[in-house]
Amino acid sequence: MAYQDDSDGYIQLIRFTNGEHYEEIKEDLDNLIRLGVQIESITTDGHKSILKAIKTSVPEVTIQRCLVHIQRMCLLWLTRYPKHESGQDLRRIVLLLLRIKTDNDKLFWTKEFYGWYAKHRDYINEKTYHAETGRFWYTHKLLRRSYQVINRALPNMFHYLNNSKIPNTTNGIEGYFSHLKNHLDLHRGLTMKHRMNFIKWYIYLSSKV
Repeated sequence: MAYQDDSDGYIQLIRFTNGEHYEEIKEDLDNLIRLGVQIESITTDGHKSILKAIKTSVPEVTIQRCLVHIQRMCLLWLTRYPKHESGQDLRRIVLLLLRIKTDNDKLFWTKEFYGWYAKHRDYINEKTYHAETGRFWYTHKLLRRSYQVINRALPNMFHYLNNSKIPNTTNGIEGYFSHLKNHLDLHRGLTMKHRMNFIKWYIYLSSKV
């Protein structure tokens, strides 16, 4: 787990962990504050543990949702060639997400999104019932999941339009990890302990001013 300053690529803090856990992330944020780091905004993929930790430790900080993650997940669920018109229309809207550069773009995009939902609401909310148990599930669950991801993230999707310092994706840290993995691949025989030490030295040396 790494916390990177987007302005200069400096890694502020790292943690070795087996997942994104609320208690650990909260502790990391608390430690960053104690170290004197002034956090203006946090761009994140929207994992529930991360969002909860931010709201607990630094509730005043602006949360920017990573548009690439939203787009990537929706395109995965919608598939490349959706069979139904609703999926085709939503895919077209999702593909426009990274082209939003102005408030007018945002207004147009959100209007398109809400218009899409109004048009296909009944289809999105269609349910399938089990005849014997009476239990139900949403028939088009992946389409509905795509809608819910966007709808829940919408309040925190466009803060970057009002502040040019806020990155709208986590591409910076993703690229950093990609380079780190390439270096690690050259040393595949390392033990876990040595791999951890390699990562520590790599981050230290790459962040050294």
